[in-house]
Amino acid sequence: MTQEHNIREMFFVEGKNISQISRETGFDRKTVRARLEKDDWNKEKPTISHGCSYPSLDPYKATIDEWLNADKMAKRKQRHTAKRIYDRLIEKYPEDFDVSYRTVAGYVAEKRKEIFGKEKCGYIPLEHIPGEAQADFGDAEFYENGKLFSGKYLNLSFPYSNKGFFQLFKGENQECLFEGLTAIFEYIGGVPQRIWFDNTRTIVTKVLKDGGRNLTDDFVRFMEHYRFESAFCNVEAGHEKGNVERKVGYHRSNMLVPVPEFHSLVIVNKNSPLSGRFFPHLKM
Repeated sequence: MTQEHNIREMFFVEGKNISQISRETGFDRKTVRARLEKDDWNKEKPTISHGCSYPSLDPYKATIDEWLNADKMAKRKQRHTAKRIYDRLIEKYPEDFDVSYRTVAGYVAEKRKEIFGKEKCGYIPLEHIPGEAQADFGDAEFYENGKLFSGKYLNLSFPYSNKGFFQLFKGENQECLFEGLTAIFEYIGGVPQRIWFDNTRTIVTKVLKDGGRNLTDDFVRFMEHYRFESAFCNVEAGHEKGNVERKVGYHRSNMLVPVPEFHSLVIVNKNSPLSGRFFPHLKM
């Protein structure tokens, strides 16, 4: 647009002819004339191809479309990412699937716009020193013995190494927090020096004017037992612990999609978050 504006200004304001403009800008006469004669300045709408592109995906489009349409019944944060669809296609067609991830991602992006009509948001990463961790709960539905639960899962991430672990629960109370952290501590064989938290009521009873916190007695005992330091985000500023916020989404998209079904939540927590591998299509 800047080039078009300059060409038109040279012609209509400065009075230069097409030959002069062509010599000064380096554009040929035909291009200059087209810019001067242009009368439609509306922004062109992006076009979405429906079934005409990505021919290598033709044998798999029905499967991809089925998964994406099924996401309408799931919560927004528990829907398929392109990476999750790519992984599932490899699992479903181990002998035949030879399409690149880039092709899958392109088709999924177009199809998702068609189905949901929304664009993906971006996030700014945060960095922290070694020895720090961030904790947060996420929302995730799951089936246990055929019954649907709107559950929670505790995520503990380590920004320096970008490692993350999680535990799945039916609630978000203090018992779930302590049980989840204890299981992860035991698996990694250590405790972070400092852990960042939100100002949840299970931990914080009052936010003080000087920025301090009054903590629950049970949390203070837990913190003293494991000898870690707690740190807290500003009120209503959970984005300050951006690594775990992203890890919450990563765990949901890669380990809790499609909505998992299993027989025992205890077995899932024992096997899935500690090894970093969880295949929700396997009924455990």
